[in-house]
Amino acid sequence: MKKVKVQDAIGMTLCHDITAMCDGFKGAAFRRGHVVTAADIPELLDLGKRSVFVWEENAGEIHEEDAAVRLSALSPVPGTHLTDPYEGKVNIISDVSGMFRVDTELLNKINSIGDITIPTLPDHYPVSPGARLASMRIIPLVTKEEKIIEAEKLCEGKKLFDLLPYKKLNVGVIITGSEVYSGRIKDKFEPVIRKKLANYPCDILGVTICDDELDMIIGAAREYINKGADFLIFTGGMSVDPDDLTPSAIRGLGAEIISHGVPAQPGNMTLVAYLDDIPLVGVPGAAISLPTTMLDVLLPQIFAGIKFSKADLVRLGDGGLCQMCKECHFPNCSFGRY
Repeated sequence: MKKVKVQDAIGMTLCHDITAMCDGFKGAAFRRGHVVTAADIPELLDLGKRSVFVWEENAGEIHEEDAAVRLSALSPVPGTHLTDPYEGKVNIISDVSGMFRVDTELLNKINSIGDITIPTLPDHYPVSPGARLASMRIIPLVTKEEKIIEAEKLCEGKKLFDLLPYKKLNVGVIITGSEVYSGRIKDKFEPVIRKKLANYPCDILGVTICDDELDMIIGAAREYINKGADFLIFTGGMSVDPDDLTPSAIRGLGAEIISHGVPAQPGNMTLVAYLDDIPLVGVPGAAISLPTTMLDVLLPQIFAGIKFSKADLVRLGDGGLCQMCKECHFPNCSFGRY
């Protein structure tokens, strides 16, 4: 683009909107793409415009709104829609509940090109319909088209963004503890688990309370698997005491324990295991008394179909310390980010 005096702009094409504010009106008096005529000159001068920016022939430039549209096409994301360009930006909006994923290495490369800025929600972020996932824009009014082309080439064959919608799961819940089984104390886990699962598409196949007997716990788990369970939650018996049998029962099922214990608080003693593709999670007692624990971090990942590795769980240490805010803002906080 180039800057010219308004008197010299006749016949040239504006490359930006020109805003007018008068008598309560605020809006574009002249739109980008308008070809300046001699009749426009007095009005432009009345708007305080002694000069305007117009397109140069063969300059290889692209306007901010056209650039935003091009950038928004770098990674088509099913389950989302794009906003119209506004103030130089195009936003990606979620239409479904799910887990937002970002190729952070690729994003850093694109944001390092120059002029291009793409801020996003963090990787591994649970979202609901209407959530703004990413915003595309360039800093100047125009940029060299070659920069947009460079970003497009970086994304060839790659997925910059993804949105994994929650899957409907059949869930079995197994609560262990002789004190609960005998009726000496009232179980407090079931209402907590039901409340948390209510945020996800699932059928709860049942809630079984077991005594501290290995065969009983294993039998209850196998019964749920035979009923078609896609996900098993175990509560109670998760500490390191010799008579805490839940980890042993999970091993007895033939499941692979990925980790018993994670670098996160609350929820240090959380257990994650898999029986083939069925996730099994052991939930420690902190879930009863605290609004947010490691269970709340794991649930959206599990319902999005993400399978954890040991390395994934180790990375939870960075951001794994809950700040215990008086009013819980999870997931809009640092807890559980990786």
